[in-house]
Amino acid sequence: MKIILIKDIKGLGKGGSVLDVKNGYARNYLLPQKLAIVANKYNLSKVESISNEAEVERIALENKFNEAASKANGTEITFVRKADENNHLFGSVSEQDISEALVEKGIEVHKSLIQMDDHIKELGNYDVKIRFTNEITADIKINVEKE
Repeated sequence: MKIILIKDIKGLGKGGSVLDVKNGYARNYLLPQKLAIVANKYNLSKVESISNEAEVERIALENKFNEAASKANGTEITFVRKADENNHLFGSVSEQDISEALVEKGIEVHKSLIQMDDHIKELGNYDVKIRFTNEITADIKINVEKE
């Protein structure tokens, strides 16, 4: 089925793109979620305006990410957790914990943007990268101390 994307969809295309996708994907996901419209004659005449709207939305999101990255870059967060005598935590510090700590500091970052190989399970200092886009990143420092 030929569709026109209304918004950017990671792995599929940018807003305003005319694509050919499987019928079920279009009917069951893209159209009901209002992420795309059917590429008929009338809608094809509106492709340029849809593309311009998507570009404006993309720029606004990029500005938001740039602002958040500049606030977050170099931020230090300290977590105080229970640990055993070998400095192993009785839990871990996860992306969710870091996201919540950043929100407390006034920096809105979704947990999916925080790049960690594994949850932090030992006391110490760690460098964590936040990847907003491929070009926009921020580095934060995580300190895990014993309670």
